[in-house]
Amino acid sequence: MKYLVLLCDGMADTHNAKFLNGKTPMEQAHKPYMDSLAKTAEVGMCRTVADGLKPGSDVANLSVLGYDPFVCYTGRSPLEAASIGVDLKDTDVALRCNIVTLSDEENYNEKTMVDYCSGDISTAEAHEIIKTVEEKLGNEIYKFYGGVSYRHCLVVSNGTTDLGEMTPPHDISGRVIGEYLSKNENAAPLIELMKKSYDILKNHPVNLKRRAEGKNEANSIWLWGEGRKPELQNFKEKNGVNAAIISAVDLLKGIGICAGTKTPDVEGATGYIDTDFEAKTKAGIECFKNGTELVYLHFEAPDECGHRGEAENKVKAIELIDSRSLKLMLEYLENCGESYRILIMPDHPTPLETKTHSSAPVPYLIFDSSAPKSGVESFTEQAAESSGIFVEHGPDIMNRLLNK
Repeated sequence: MKYLVLLCDGMADTHNAKFLNGKTPMEQAHKPYMDSLAKTAEVGMCRTVADGLKPGSDVANLSVLGYDPFVCYTGRSPLEAASIGVDLKDTDVALRCNIVTLSDEENYNEKTMVDYCSGDISTAEAHEIIKTVEEKLGNEIYKFYGGVSYRHCLVVSNGTTDLGEMTPPHDISGRVIGEYLSKNENAAPLIELMKKSYDILKNHPVNLKRRAEGKNEANSIWLWGEGRKPELQNFKEKNGVNAAIISAVDLLKGIGICAGTKTPDVEGATGYIDTDFEAKTKAGIECFKNGTELVYLHFEAPDECGHRGEAENKVKAIELIDSRSLKLMLEYLENCGESYRILIMPDHPTPLETKTHSSAPVPYLIFDSSAPKSGVESFTEQAAESSGIFVEHGPDIMNRLLNK
């Protein structure tokens, strides 16, 4: 038996008359392969973010992978740190270090969050930025590490996670940042690092070039997602099958590394709508061919489009996953000579209206090639809810896929 998890990050949405004539992107998208599977699959709703937890991709993806965040979650950034090879000490605290675009008001607190990802800055440009930040602000307490695109890491030696509310930058797009800066005294040195970074970066050579090209500048760091060294039970020991996690983002790779799964690098994987869908899918197929039993194929694009309020692009992202990834994977699975099961779902909703994550339940489908059943006409939020099937405890979805 082969198992595929097709994780469409942030795909679920809400009905809003301002977007797509009141349809959700899942309803608007032409996705014949998902809809075909839904006709003979178990389709329902799943609560991936339990009450009391924040609806981050960290918590939600851990749930889909079968891990209870209440038991194993120690913060987002430590998982990303693992992805880029940072070996955390037990006394270290890691934080996500976004490089963002802020407006140019003189007072830092009066600046606006123009762009949480600095115009999809390239990794090469970003590493120049982080190199400068490390040279100017790094010391025996603070160490900055370069990641991918706008996503990087700060490790604080002998740090604390008692920092108050360190707001994710993608939650405050277009807003003045002052009220979202933590007032906790333990966070004051970190807020000061952010303020100093603006003065260091506003005329950085990378930003002078981007300014001349009309691109958003990477003119400040933004710290959030604090946590300590994570401990995840080995995925195979926990579930009885070996696995691979294929993703463009450090968070998912970090989860995979901590869980002892394969985490192949895929050239052309970007985390946005321009990602190489075929290359990622072919990497998953190669894992299957080489004996991997479960492939977790993660696409970030719907989530990124949701954060940006890009309705048409969110529809397009879903359609591209269907036509350029799921189609290719189905062609392989149908001819591999083995039975297979497929789980398709988002980790959380990222509604176009709010441009941020929601803790609302998400639709899922589980297709079993050896045991088709009566499903629904199309894979949408409304159809999944109308089925009456509800998985209250998110981590149970993996047992459901594995039929444990």
